[in-house]
Amino acid sequence: MLILTLLVAILLLLVMIIKFKVHAFVALLIVSLLTAVATGIPVDKILPTLLGGFGSTLASVALLVGLGAMIGRLLEITGGAKVLADTLINKFGEKRAPLALGIASLLFGFPIFFDAGLVVMLPIIFSVAKQFGGSLFRYAFPAAGAFAVMHAFLPPHPGPVASGDLLGANIGLLVIVGLLCAIPTWYIAAYLYGTFLGKKMHLDLPKAFLNANAISETVTQNPPSFRKVLSILLLPLLLIMLDTVLNTLSVSKVVDGSEMWVQTLRFFGKTPIALLITLLCAIVMLKGQRSYEQIEKICDNALGPICAIILVTGAGGMFGGVLRASGIGDVLAGMLSDTGMPVIVAAFIISLALRVAQGSATVALTTASALIAPTVAATTGLSAFDLCFIVIAIASGATAFSHVNDSGFWLVSRFLEMDTKTTLKTWTVMETLIGFVGFTIACIGSILL
Repeated sequence: MLILTLLVAILLLLVMIIKFKVHAFVALLIVSLLTAVATGIPVDKILPTLLGGFGSTLASVALLVGLGAMIGRLLEITGGAKVLADTLINKFGEKRAPLALGIASLLFGFPIFFDAGLVVMLPIIFSVAKQFGGSLFRYAFPAAGAFAVMHAFLPPHPGPVASGDLLGANIGLLVIVGLLCAIPTWYIAAYLYGTFLGKKMHLDLPKAFLNANAISETVTQNPPSFRKVLSILLLPLLLIMLDTVLNTLSVSKVVDGSEMWVQTLRFFGKTPIALLITLLCAIVMLKGQRSYEQIEKICDNALGPICAIILVTGAGGMFGGVLRASGIGDVLAGMLSDTGMPVIVAAFIISLALRVAQGSATVALTTASALIAPTVAATTGLSAFDLCFIVIAIASGATAFSHVNDSGFWLVSRFLEMDTKTTLKTWTVMETLIGFVGFTIACIGSILL
């Protein structure tokens, strides 16, 4: 009955989102409540269970997503993205311009979301394509693929943060594992595929860009230097790695983890603190481009678009709390052990099914993590690395098979002025490659580590 209840809950969730166009936050809230009632959670425990799952998820997600959005918005408005791309293209040269755009997007994609990053980079991509010539696929897909990979694999993006929180993964270690998986995934599935596609298919520059009517390039009279932009992007990664490295050394007894200096350095490397330090440094370093009043307004405007994402993520955590309290996880763990299917494979398949059914990568990532979290908790012998690789597997499933129910599909289609058939033949293929290459790398990493 518990498994039947779970299947009905998932079906109801998909029907509400897909057919009746109910907002994912409201749909998750309703399904969580009905699942709690159906699985026999005592009436007086239902609301505390819902609020506990919602609150614990938001406690970790809201800080990271909010701070990351502010950092990304500051770099966007001050012209940091253009400085980063221009400098790398000058260093790499004309023949490697697509590689330079991809690397710039990887760096810029750490704090900024997929859609926002793509919109900021597109004028730069179009300008480079116009300057050097050739198919637009050659320039656009390595950059767009970089944003897609970073958005799915790395904190502080909401999907991996929520997934890591639900599965109990160490966020600092997840950043390192995510990078190790993201870079080769991007190179194989986005850069090499984009280069191959650019030779096989020609795509002209959008008429809207040529007419200078659509996307306007961010204008700034005094953009930040390349060193400033690069230091802002690398600072949180270095701080987070500091915490992870010191934790590893402490476990290995190389250093004494109880020492005050170790604890202090690890504190600065905690992801929320690292992002807060980075935000403060960015404000100080970008003071020459904007006044403090303007910077305050930029940070305030950055928070508006992410509210819906944070609420959906919190609601996914609520659903996970109900599943844990109901005992469904123990039943699923027993079923998986009987079939012999590894948890990482089951996580990928569940996430992939949700992605195909309802389109949103964040919803698929969060919901799949909530579904598999009780099973992960009931599975013995999983290391900290295993948990991170399961998160990457879920993220991979939530990326593959982007099609007509995915907002990112239409974003790329409309900005690049491709018809639906062409978008399915190109963008859907690349997203699917990202998903399966990322999953393969996660499986290999899980076996080796």
